[in-house]
Amino acid sequence: MDQKTQYIADYLRRSLSVTELCEHYGISRKTGYKWIERYEHGGLASLAERSRRPHVCPTQTPEEVVQALTEARRRHPSWGAKKLLAFLSGRHPDGWAWPGRSTVCDLLARHGLIRKSRARRRVGHPGKPSTAMSAPNLVWCADFKGQFKTRDGLYCYPLTVTDGYSRYLLGCQALSSTAVAEAQPVFTRLFREFGLPERIRTDNGVPFATTTLARLSSLSAFWVRLGILPESHRTGQTPTKWATRAHAPNPQGRDHAPTGGQPHRPAKALQHLPRGIQPRTPPRGARDEHPRWLL
Repeated sequence: MDQKTQYIADYLRRSLSVTELCEHYGISRKTGYKWIERYEHGGLASLAERSRRPHVCPTQTPEEVVQALTEARRRHPSWGAKKLLAFLSGRHPDGWAWPGRSTVCDLLARHGLIRKSRARRRVGHPGKPSTAMSAPNLVWCADFKGQFKTRDGLYCYPLTVTDGYSRYLLGCQALSSTAVAEAQPVFTRLFREFGLPERIRTDNGVPFATTTLARLSSLSAFWVRLGILPESHRTGQTPTKWATRAHAPNPQGRDHAPTGGQPHRPAKALQHLPRGIQPRTPPRGARDEHPRWLL
């Protein structure tokens, strides 16, 4: 508006031509003559910005259709666009052109008839674990090694628990799901057999972590009550990539048991483990249902 007013003031002084004025203000001659014409017809008030909205829109929804949709929505606040269209098309079968579902949703939102959903709180990740695996039974690592279907058509979820320092396979239990009710008895049995570690490192998936406060699940809360601190890493990353161990003999990490053979134990770590621990004999028929690396 200030530029237009100054342009008209310079034009009324007649010191410069219209072409020179347009070049000075950086506008086209068509725009300059348009401003002059508006000033001569309506004064300085006519130089204000005008609406660029078209006077006629051929695809605009008719007003009676918009009114019928908004009234039906106010009577039935829980109905969506699909149900509103089915309800009104039966009541007005006189050839009304009903809009699509997305258009109805836009109309309802434009009239303030759609309540905005509450933003879900996002719980940030605590960061990579910093506990050094410097001794046996200090940090355990637990993970589900991916489900697979057995010959009877049921899915098997193998839960593996290893000692982070020695890489000793503490337990490998075939479960029918990742529910806490099935995983917690496995940890209870391992705690009674091998003792309590200081920390248990897992990923942030079910049943080890949730999106609630402190990311505690029922299983991790059970660990905390026993004095065990849970640690989590991002899903899809090998926990040993964040371990600060100086004696890792396998550069691929302990989670590559299917291709690297059975998880093994360094000779130094064997000196600190309980004596007489031998791998359990698999139950009869297990070799027919489970992959070889689970045995």
